[in-house]
Amino acid sequence: MARTRLWRRSAVALLGAAALATVAACGGNTGTTTASSPAAGASAGASTTAKPLVYGAYATPIEEPWDGVIHRALQAAADKGDITYKHVDNIGYAGGMERTLRDIAANDKPAVVFGDAFGNEAAVRKVAKDFPAIAFAFGSGEKEQAPNLSVFDNWIHDPAYLAGMLAGGTTKSNVLGVVGGYPVPEVNRIVNAFIGGAQSVNPKVQVKVSFINTWFDPAKGKQAAQAQIAQNADVLFAERAGVIEAAKEKGLRSIGAMADQKSQGPDSVMTSLLWDMGPTVQAVLQQVRDGKYVGANLKDYSFLKNGGSSLAELNTAVKGGIPADLMAKVTAKQAELKSGSFTTPVDEKTPAGSTEIK
Repeated sequence: MARTRLWRRSAVALLGAAALATVAACGGNTGTTTASSPAAGASAGASTTAKPLVYGAYATPIEEPWDGVIHRALQAAADKGDITYKHVDNIGYAGGMERTLRDIAANDKPAVVFGDAFGNEAAVRKVAKDFPAIAFAFGSGEKEQAPNLSVFDNWIHDPAYLAGMLAGGTTKSNVLGVVGGYPVPEVNRIVNAFIGGAQSVNPKVQVKVSFINTWFDPAKGKQAAQAQIAQNADVLFAERAGVIEAAKEKGLRSIGAMADQKSQGPDSVMTSLLWDMGPTVQAVLQQVRDGKYVGANLKDYSFLKNGGSSLAELNTAVKGGIPADLMAKVTAKQAELKSGSFTTPVDEKTPAGSTEIK
């Protein structure tokens, strides 16, 4: 079952003109910059040289890593002067997304709306259909929708494989822990890639996987990690928040996700899986400038070989360090991923032996 049937996650597109209006009372938190006022009424794909208004519509707080990645990419585009950017976050899932999107579309008339459709799939598709002059780019496990809804997801399985190699090569107990959100394809492929990388350097390794059935509950994530630590896990992968803190408190190693989380545990976070929405955003903006924007599946822009994902710089300051020969193996495998000579297997099945915490 695709995560889109359970929840949320974002990405891309731009186009014609939009008249600036005051921010609609959409509910949630907004961030704004001063907008220019290109001619109203342009349709998706219309070429324009005016600075477009782009909106971010996020189901969770932007502090949640997934939506935070999208937000940072759009803010970076605004800082460069490419777009005018506004956002509303913490929208939720009980009808709030449809109301918010309709308010944004009708009142602000943005050129593009980015967001995550997971948990709000039907609402996003309905609003996109009703506003064909606006480009919608949303995180989704479903297909694109003509003419104006593009989809994307965080394809960070490549750095997950590399991180697994690090974990498998540094564990002393041969037991690793992974705390994930939901056992859906989009998460499973990351977890399975991590397991594959670990087993490639350490066939004896066991990986305990727990799904906490929420996307943002640091306390629940921490509790799940603590339970794995009690079962001898000594390196933990923090697919969700709370895990790094649990590992740090026990003097153990951890691996972050979505952004470089070394600051949360300078002595314990070995590296992080990085997702960069920049290539996706820029590709779609260019399509819009060229008048060639159409709803599409944008997943390839998140692949490591295309610059959409990577492994954060290895933190050699972690307690005990990282063996030089292991770092060399990881570096060599990363080069193979970039060249295309190695392809990370995509396995979206629920990991064997995993548990769900209700």
